[in-house]
Amino acid sequence: MLTSAIHENVSIMDKKQPWIVCFSAALFFFYEFIQMNMFNAISGDLMHAFSLNATGLGKLSAYYFYANLLFLPIAGALLDRFSTRKIILSSLFLCIIGIAAFAMTSSFLWASIFRFMSGIGSAFCFLSSIRLASRWFPAKNMALVSGLIVTMAMTGGMVAQTPLTLLVELVGWRHALFFDASLGIVIFLIILAFVQDYPPFLHHEHKNSHQELSKLGLFKSWRLAYLNPQNSLCGLYVSLLNLPVALLGAIWGSLFLQQVDHFSATEASFAPSMLFIGTIIGGPVVGWVSDKIQKRIPLMMLGVIISQLLVITIICVPGFSILTIALLFFALGFFTSSQVLSYPLVAASNPKSLTATSVSVVSFMAIGGYTVFQPLFGWLMDANFQGTLINQIRIYSPSDYHRALLIIPIGFCIAFIATFLMREPRS
Repeated sequence: MLTSAIHENVSIMDKKQPWIVCFSAALFFFYEFIQMNMFNAISGDLMHAFSLNATGLGKLSAYYFYANLLFLPIAGALLDRFSTRKIILSSLFLCIIGIAAFAMTSSFLWASIFRFMSGIGSAFCFLSSIRLASRWFPAKNMALVSGLIVTMAMTGGMVAQTPLTLLVELVGWRHALFFDASLGIVIFLIILAFVQDYPPFLHHEHKNSHQELSKLGLFKSWRLAYLNPQNSLCGLYVSLLNLPVALLGAIWGSLFLQQVDHFSATEASFAPSMLFIGTIIGGPVVGWVSDKIQKRIPLMMLGVIISQLLVITIICVPGFSILTIALLFFALGFFTSSQVLSYPLVAASNPKSLTATSVSVVSFMAIGGYTVFQPLFGWLMDANFQGTLINQIRIYSPSDYHRALLIIPIGFCIAFIATFLMREPRS
């Protein structure tokens, strides 16, 4: 009887362990999404502290993504070959140092360098979560698990909106970033305690995978992943479906609502928060439905069509209440979460030994969107700036915002075309 109870407890632990391992690691992704999107809460403070215009603010934010782009191919190759746990801990440590140092500097040059340091750590956060999920969960559940991992990230994006705005108002932006760095230390300890590279029964398969990768070599594995059209199309789709988060969630949403619709800073931070909440709910729902029907592409098409209608409404129809705008942002987040289906689509379209390297293609293009579109948005905003300043913060006209925001519907059109060129992998 005692033996039976022991076996039952072991079995329960075996069922829980994949979730504990993968979602402890996904806390890193949650944390990095705070860093990725925190400029929305502190954009005015940074413009004042470093005497920046819109273009300068976009450039400072983009250094994070330059580091991502540079290190993502390296991250994929390392995660396929070495200990995921050790790589996560090392990259998270680097990120924490970058955040704490950013909070202390008064130099734009050093702020850019420390922002770049945080971005290096970020290159590893999502790939490591997907690498672990592919080892701990069966392929039939990957859309749901991917959706939940993205949900963790979007929760971090939501924390970077109203909660971070309130914290900044309470203690100032520099002290708020010290709290941010302290949270990173807590997550570091959780990962140290719970994350393991793979289940014990996969030891033999893990060894074979290493042998296969050794035969392939680094450059051939990169070539197989980066020249696979399916990976590139999925990366393009994610990059373009992520535009609302990259532009409205990460940096410009609050200022847009303050300067165009004249909401307070706290009210204006509420709508971008709903963008992330929509994705938090939408990711698992879309993943679950996709796993049920075992189809990815039809849901990706539907997601981009509805997202297009929503973003055109947000840009073109004036005079909404903050509640209506928040609901529109929520719906936009929900339907753009169809982007999570790109990850199981890529995982199923490539050799399992190249999972992290293949997913790095998607992440590379997604982060590439940030590095291109955030500075482009700022440049479009500054193009017809009339010179109005309040407290050293530039005040832009509605036409400035509407012209720059056209990036999003144009991107959605291209994403829709990309879905016609993708293919469903055979079961």
